[in-house]
Amino acid sequence: MLFSLFSEFNRVDAEDILGINADAAILVDAETGRVLYEKNSDQVLGIASMTKMMTEYLLLEAIKEGSVTWDQEYSMSSYVYNVSQDYDLSNVPLKRNGTYTIQELYEAMTIYSANGATIAIAETIAGSELNFVKMMTEKANELGLKDFKFVNSTGLNNSDLINHIDDGQQLVGEDQEENVMSARTTANLAYHLLKDFPEVLETTSIPVKIFREGTDDEIEMENWNWMFPELAMKHGTPAYKGVDGLKTGTTPFAGACFTSTASRDGNRYITVVMNAKGGDPRAARFDETKKMLDYAFNNFSKEEIFPEHYQVKSNKTLSINKGKEDQVKVYTKEAVELVSKKNEKENYQPVLVLDKKLLNDEGELTAPVKKGDKVGYMTLESKDGESIEFLDGSSLKVDVIAAENVEKANWFVLSMRAIGGFFSDVWGSIASTVKGWF
Repeated sequence: MLFSLFSEFNRVDAEDILGINADAAILVDAETGRVLYEKNSDQVLGIASMTKMMTEYLLLEAIKEGSVTWDQEYSMSSYVYNVSQDYDLSNVPLKRNGTYTIQELYEAMTIYSANGATIAIAETIAGSELNFVKMMTEKANELGLKDFKFVNSTGLNNSDLINHIDDGQQLVGEDQEENVMSARTTANLAYHLLKDFPEVLETTSIPVKIFREGTDDEIEMENWNWMFPELAMKHGTPAYKGVDGLKTGTTPFAGACFTSTASRDGNRYITVVMNAKGGDPRAARFDETKKMLDYAFNNFSKEEIFPEHYQVKSNKTLSINKGKEDQVKVYTKEAVELVSKKNEKENYQPVLVLDKKLLNDEGELTAPVKKGDKVGYMTLESKDGESIEFLDGSSLKVDVIAAENVEKANWFVLSMRAIGGFFSDVWGSIASTVKGWF
């Protein structure tokens, strides 16, 4: 397979505090991308139908840009028809001479993980699945994703697709390849999907829907997310308040996977479980997801660590060169907020980082300085060494700005300062010499 293309993984938790029974897992804050828990989160593994989050992203982007519309009709290719008739795969059966709206195909893909419908969307956007896979890769790079490879739009193994090709379609990669990502990258894709297209939740949150209700194509689509109360009792899985997405995935290579998102009391989290173990893995992935969501909602909340206009004690002012005043007060532009363990705001200390390009050799700003001018940023450090880590590898930063105007002094004042400085230096030299006599 593909593992020679990637480092096997570069992060293993010293202590798995949640005991997640899966090959890899991660829990993040959906608003900021802060990583709250991880297990083997950089190990590259199969993602199966979690792939469809990228297909959703590209479709919703095309809808937004107007290149595709919801009521646009798709006419069947032989490839899509053949895939849709494979009852060993998740599908809604499509008619050879049928036409279907993009809205219908999107719902079939998002709710029921229908593979034929997914390829139909790919063909609509890019003309062919081959071209669509190129778009998937380009978009992943644009979003800053790492440790991934796409070979198709669905997440199936290429071997499941190759026998259905009879109209000039081509597959990317080898006959046995599948799409792969790390848990971190999968969470990052979900993070961008929710940030850029939150309307995806309107569809991912539907437990059951009838495809083409009232027609000969009618079929009940039951969401593969068995954490919805309507489905949990039926499948013996944990129902979870606030879960409204996002995407399951299962293949022999990837195992049972799940990217979830849940919201309660204004807090939203994203979890990823890859190759869940124990009992029926298709059910176990929801048990492992529940562990992470419980940990998040029970232990974390958004805290205001420092208020707006906070001043770092050791740097409440900065020296000014050539100004009417010789100092300027500086403070944070906005409050410093962080999703952290409850009642642990005292565990964080501020770190001021000044923009060195704005300072002279003596570490001074040069007048004029306007109120609101950015002079640097403030970040946080944990007093106990706890990691403050984000999906994109960045750190928390809040702008530090000048709190007031400082005008440039006129030539006369600057001249008098220079003269005063000269005589001060002379007097200092004489005083040192006289002291040396005694």
